Amino acid sequence: MIRLIYRTNLSSPLVSCFHLILPLLLLCFLTELFSGCMVGPDFQRPEVEMPQQWSKSVPWGTKNYEELSQWWTLFEDQTLNWLIDKAFLSNLDIKLAIARVSQARAARGKSAADMGPVLNASASYRRYHGQPDNMPEMQQPLPSTEYVTDNQYNTVFDAGWEIDFFGGLRREIESLDAQLEASIEAQRDVLVTLTAEVARSYFDLRFLQKREAIAELHLKTQKHSVKLANQRFRSGLVGRIDVTNAEMQAAETAARIPLLEAAAGQTIHKINILLGGYSDSLTDKLAAMENVPIVIPSVPVGVPSDLLRRRPDIRQAEAQIHSATAQIGVVTADLFPKITISGSLTYLANSLSSVFISDSLLWSIAPTVGLNLFDNGRTWASIKVQEAVEEQALITYKKKVLTALVEVEDALIALEKEEMRCKALYASVQANRKSVQLANQLYLAGETDFLQVLVVEQSLYTKEDALAQSRGEKITNMISLYKALGGGWNHSHPAIPKG
Repeated sequence: MIRLIYRTNLSSPLVSCFHLILPLLLLCFLTELFSGCMVGPDFQRPEVEMPQQWSKSVPWGTKNYEELSQWWTLFEDQTLNWLIDKAFLSNLDIKLAIARVSQARAARGKSAADMGPVLNASASYRRYHGQPDNMPEMQQPLPSTEYVTDNQYNTVFDAGWEIDFFGGLRREIESLDAQLEASIEAQRDVLVTLTAEVARSYFDLRFLQKREAIAELHLKTQKHSVKLANQRFRSGLVGRIDVTNAEMQAAETAARIPLLEAAAGQTIHKINILLGGYSDSLTDKLAAMENVPIVIPSVPVGVPSDLLRRRPDIRQAEAQIHSATAQIGVVTADLFPKITISGSLTYLANSLSSVFISDSLLWSIAPTVGLNLFDNGRTWASIKVQEAVEEQALITYKKKVLTALVEVEDALIALEKEEMRCKALYASVQANRKSVQLANQLYLAGETDFLQVLVVEQSLYTKEDALAQSRGEKITNMISLYKALGGGWNHSHPAIPKG
């Protein structure tokens, strides 16, 4: 370590100040001269080859990207809108993400403070009795044969400043800025996941309730069939087998209802958790049956390259690459000299009234140049470590992009095929209803047995239940597509912290 100590005689307070300020002005000039010098690589946005278009056409797609930020409102369900608004305010994952953003912002501020000088002050008082030769510095010596009692007032101002000539501190701030951006994107990703989970759970609940209503309606019909079979059995028109078959079918349907009720209750509990707590009023509100949408809203699908800007998890991965790149510069700066300047002003006096006079002033200023000459290759190894971290971040970024592409493609194909399945099931239900009418007419006319009526009635229940499940799955696939496209946040959203 090389230490340069600047000394001068204090002929007057004015000259003292001049000699104290002159080295500082020189160092400030050198700092400005080297301010553009930062070691380490500069961040370059990674380039990823993206397909020009999606493999599946989207007949119901639009380019109105504004709809993507609040896609759930397109379903025009006021209860869903209310649930998501409440989740934004109360969800614990969002609160945790906000706390992490605050932590990252504070860490950035702490590092930025290292760029400036540090000033400390201390004051002390000492009363001393003894021979003058053994006492602290005295202003007027006394004969050594005498004992004296005296006071000492000491006030010290210390300052220190590391001059960031080679940009190590600036690279650290750059890295922390990127970490802050990554934490904000992580919070946005929580919003994307949260909106999808609330909407998916809400529609799961509504379609479970729909399936429960279908089961109860068929159970009512089947109980009527049991009653009719008993009447015809007592009249001698049918055998006992018709009664037992009708009772068996009604019992099977009745057994399915508790399972649907249990699943609905568990889904309500899940929604309570997503909203950050348990509420009896919310449970009662959700337990009330409501209609569910069967029309799919339009989706702003766009082109694959849009994902790089719209998906917060991809933006987060990009920010992490930036942070890792800047950390290479932080470690590389250890190969270069570190220049610091320290100084102190000390007022030493024997009385309180003479503490801050020029005669009691002592000062020093000491620029220091430190250079790591030999560390067994530790610094170079640290650089290699950070380069490996950067490479891992880049690989993670590319993996995120590929995952996003697959998620969108999967949602598109699932939505398309479920739409085809839903149309086929609807046609099957319509045909099955005609079969039920015809079978009942033939049975009452004595042209077919009761078993045929039970078979077509059971088939109708199965198909109506499958149609309700298909409609629910279609909306679930739509939600998955919105989530895969990064929908659920915007820059002005109140849940996004301002920085």
